[in-house]
Amino acid sequence: MAYGPRRPRSARDWLVPVRTYLSAALSAVLFVLLTLLVPFAALSAWVDLELDDTDRYLAAVSPLASDAEVQDTVAALVTDEAMKKIDLGPLQDTAEQFLHETALSFTRTEAFRRAWDSANRTAHQAVTASLHGEDGQAVTIELAPVIEEVKKELVDDGVPFADQIPVVETSITLLSADRADELRSSFRWLRYCSVWPAVGTVVLLVLVAGLAFVRGGRRAGLTTVAVAGGGLVLGALLLRITVAVGRDRVLDQVPGTDRGGAAAVYDALTASLRTTVWIVLLAGAVLAVVGVVGRVMTGRRA
Repeated sequence: MAYGPRRPRSARDWLVPVRTYLSAALSAVLFVLLTLLVPFAALSAWVDLELDDTDRYLAAVSPLASDAEVQDTVAALVTDEAMKKIDLGPLQDTAEQFLHETALSFTRTEAFRRAWDSANRTAHQAVTASLHGEDGQAVTIELAPVIEEVKKELVDDGVPFADQIPVVETSITLLSADRADELRSSFRWLRYCSVWPAVGTVVLLVLVAGLAFVRGGRRAGLTTVAVAGGGLVLGALLLRITVAVGRDRVLDQVPGTDRGGAAAVYDALTASLRTTVWIVLLAGAVLAVVGVVGRVMTGRRA
């Protein structure tokens, strides 16, 4: 069989694979950018909008007055301090149990909730000072006002030995000095960036997807949407891992007696981040499915 001369490759023939490789490279860059931007944007917005804002901080931790871990931690601290001043010999254990149950009962009152909010308003100042200041210091919730309120209530109720409860500086450690030193520079950068990384992430997503539809057509646009969805999903998972690892590292150096209360506070403060994880995860999954299904349907029609 005779074959005719091969047609020389035109410039268009060379450009097709180049465009394919370039499109794949740009998709990979978009995927990586979104994966990294999602946790960074969420954390910087969280620091600026919630952690640095006193009202939002209190709104997050105020419900913890009803948390069993927090109530038990406070009751245990009150009891421990009181029993240092009381010596009843063989009745020591009985008195300790009675005082603990009475203090625990008080933590379920409205007076305790007011004292808890007051203590946390002061604690928020310590949080911001430690994370944005110069000197390393532990972040704590000072419970002296809470203990004073407990003592007053128990004395008024005629509880034995309540008048011997010392009102001393007693606190729940939320963040050790070493951990505060480690996190300080990161928090400064996050605070400085504020909400702009989040805004930039949305702008990047819309701009890239829009350009893909305009310049590359429907198939290219749908591919970009699918890639962007995948980047958002992976970014959301990375954010969730970051929150979990941060929890373990923060609680690692918290004293055992304070760990339950510190864990409850950490979970309350990061609740909005975990909500963000689910929102971004859902949005990314929807974009990925729409992009993949749309691309397949477009290919079949073609």
